[in-house]
Amino acid sequence: MQIKDVILTPGHGAFFYDDQAAIRAGVGQDGFIYVGDPVTPGFQSIRVPAACLSIGLVLADDTIVWGDMMGVQYSGAGGRDPLFHAGQIMDLTSEVIVPRLLNTDSSHFLDACSRAFEFSEGERLPLSIEYGVSQALLSAAAHAARSTMAEVICAEFGLPLPQRRVPIYCQSGDAREVNVDKMILKSVDVLPHGLINSRSKFGADGHTFIDFVRWVARRVREIGQPEYSPVLHFDVYGWIGLEIGLNPQKISDFISKVSDAVPEFTLNIESPADFGSTQAQVDNYAQIVAILDGRGSRARIVVDERCNTLEDVRLFAEAKATHLVQIKTPDVGSIADTARAVLICKENNVGAYVGGSCSETDVSARASVHVSVASQADMMLAKPGMGVDEGLTIVGNEQNRLLAVLKRRRTQPHNVA
Repeated sequence: MQIKDVILTPGHGAFFYDDQAAIRAGVGQDGFIYVGDPVTPGFQSIRVPAACLSIGLVLADDTIVWGDMMGVQYSGAGGRDPLFHAGQIMDLTSEVIVPRLLNTDSSHFLDACSRAFEFSEGERLPLSIEYGVSQALLSAAAHAARSTMAEVICAEFGLPLPQRRVPIYCQSGDAREVNVDKMILKSVDVLPHGLINSRSKFGADGHTFIDFVRWVARRVREIGQPEYSPVLHFDVYGWIGLEIGLNPQKISDFISKVSDAVPEFTLNIESPADFGSTQAQVDNYAQIVAILDGRGSRARIVVDERCNTLEDVRLFAEAKATHLVQIKTPDVGSIADTARAVLICKENNVGAYVGGSCSETDVSARASVHVSVASQADMMLAKPGMGVDEGLTIVGNEQNRLLAVLKRRRTQPHNVA
């Protein structure tokens, strides 16, 4: 199934790109807009509408398959690629990627990715390009095999057809209370994220945050179904370290205190601190994990910042420097590397959370579902957007449809080329 033409068209991401450093410094808000000057290079304002670039591969039979390139909400932070500019990415894709794709046999996914993502002028391509192009190549391989994208991943990586549903994690954005209620009423597996990205949301010594954690737990009991017991997952964007100090013992003590406040729930704390570099993050997170495990705590830490690429994931997993890795799909690059990252986590008995960003699209979200289910990740993000309903519908329904197809496959075998 050769590629005979390539289409590029700009589009919208589902949320915004935000200057994390400026927000962390304590800028004010005017409605939905942050007030002040940006700090991170590339940002013309603190909050920028998210953009994407769609790539369509025209196959030999005139079928067109799509993938979407974009950055993450907090681009340029924590060692990530700089802010996504659709025009610049389009120029680079046209110049470097399109010639590589033309006449490529797209029926073999990993081979096609290897060809497309060779270094250019001695450097790796922007990870957003790898991410979007690999989605399209995965879709092309599925079309050639007359299968689902998940079956292509299973065939390429030698995995059995999955049967287990992957738990779904929703994020609240700033509309915390309303969106928590939505999540509880819809019995979401993991909730609520909470967007604890400023001192005002974390509070002096973390009291505001702990009060919010208690409120979420209480709300689950007030309006949730009797047997409903979700995992509570909060992203604190490094604020434990910023407020309590960059000391693993003190950070562990604080996390234990939060966990003790909601003893009937498993508690995930994402990005408890930013120690400034990947190696420092590995070293200090490993200490936090050891302290919490030594106490038999129900709290688990989740790494995000400073763990971006496949190589980073391997470092954290092999060092047991986290309980779960957020495999942030646009930052990992090729969606094949997302699958590899899940498998690395599993080999090292570390949890694999296929995440991403609110700035993604419906196309990238659906592709992520297939990789998550095929590789049997431990949880996956409901995306895109900062609402609950849209992301949960896109990711949840895609998973349900996929599992229904795979169930049928097991009773009526279908050969994947």
